[in-house]
Amino acid sequence: MPPNSFTAEAERIRQRVMDTLLGAFSELSEGLLIVDREARIVWMNEQYPRHLQLPDPAAVIGKPVEEVIPNSQMRSVVTSGRPIMLDIMDFGSDAFVVMRLPVRDESGEIIGGFGLVLFDDARQLAPIMSRFQSLRHELADTRRKLDEARRTKYSFANFVGTSPGCLAVKDQARRAARSTAPVLILGETGTGKELLAQAIHAAGPRANSPFVAVNIAAIPETLLESEFFGVAPGAYTGADRKGRSGKFELAEGGTLFLDEIGDMSPALQAKLLRALQEKEIEPVGSNRLISVDVRIIAATSRRLQEEVDAGRFRADLFYRLNVMTLQVPPLRERLDDLPVIAESLTDSVARRLGEPPRTLAPDALTYLTRHDWPGNVRELANVLERALLMSDADSLERQDFEQILPGLADGRPTRTSAAPKTLEEVHQTAEREAILAAIAAAAGNKAQAARNLGISRASLYEKLSALGIAGGQ
Repeated sequence: MPPNSFTAEAERIRQRVMDTLLGAFSELSEGLLIVDREARIVWMNEQYPRHLQLPDPAAVIGKPVEEVIPNSQMRSVVTSGRPIMLDIMDFGSDAFVVMRLPVRDESGEIIGGFGLVLFDDARQLAPIMSRFQSLRHELADTRRKLDEARRTKYSFANFVGTSPGCLAVKDQARRAARSTAPVLILGETGTGKELLAQAIHAAGPRANSPFVAVNIAAIPETLLESEFFGVAPGAYTGADRKGRSGKFELAEGGTLFLDEIGDMSPALQAKLLRALQEKEIEPVGSNRLISVDVRIIAATSRRLQEEVDAGRFRADLFYRLNVMTLQVPPLRERLDDLPVIAESLTDSVARRLGEPPRTLAPDALTYLTRHDWPGNVRELANVLERALLMSDADSLERQDFEQILPGLADGRPTRTSAAPKTLEEVHQTAEREAILAAIAAAAGNKAQAARNLGISRASLYEKLSALGIAGGQ
């Protein structure tokens, strides 16, 4: 480029920069440098040559910036168009805190760049760096806690029991853990469906990836779509300007556990089915598709096949989820496991409450086996916790549980008897099973259970009392 042409181009670049706020920066900063698109020096303010110990500042105009400042990154800025907002540049024995920005013309083309020396002593950044390091440590700690929260807490060892039903479901779950196919876990509320889901994840090939659980019954219908698929930035009034990731994205590479899938609305069922088929999701308010790789484990206390037959659950989604099915037996069908389950729960509850270890007297365990446990293991854990809080003795006795579960007759059979039954006994047994099933299906909500049975709430309580079922008093 001829000298006169370079001078004209240099003046145009300088004027473009000086027309901005850089005029003020030039006076306030420790140094200001302007280069053209070829990274040749166009101009320096008065302070910069002094820092660089240049005897003749005019002599460096037009030279490649690296010849004057060997460690300069200005060429990278004008080549890539990306700024370097904060950096430490070494020059001899000195270290400068600098900022580098590209300069564009009216059409957006890069015509040069400028570098700004914010501090001539990097130690002036010490307060900022201290705060930065503190924030980094806080962020790392938060991420660590979040990663721990998304790890599983349970393994197959936590699903306690040696009854045939328990061993069968654990064997099926171990086989499920060896694959990445969808799993559907069926069982009454409180039987340990999430525990099994976590155990399957922990024993499978995705064990080191996230385990994310969603309880569909606990989230308002209007929020479920955003919980699953996330929200695009500014998707609606009040939405986070940065957007929000959904549970599918959070579970990427790992397992998404859908608890109480039977409570999902038909509209969301259709969207979930598409996400599973296409392996991609669309955040709310976005037209961008995001590929996802998650394993689905679903669970429900509803009879899902009956929901499909009644048209309340999509058959195609049911078939998509029902690849491997586990039926978790209720506690009343494996009462042989109750003593070992109770002992395990007593130890864990005592540790959580900060209580000393307790034992369970044989007569207490015998008494507990007379209860039908509509809430299953979750109800048992609640009863044990209440007993621990009410007693200071080293051993929990029968009388400790009689206060919590009164009315369990000594002579009431807990197994199916081979002796002939009267018609009234058959009727009572059938009525009892129907009531317990309705309460379990309604997750303990007796008003809902009464509606499901087609009777009033008062009638339900009368029947509970007449049949000697706890909770009818």
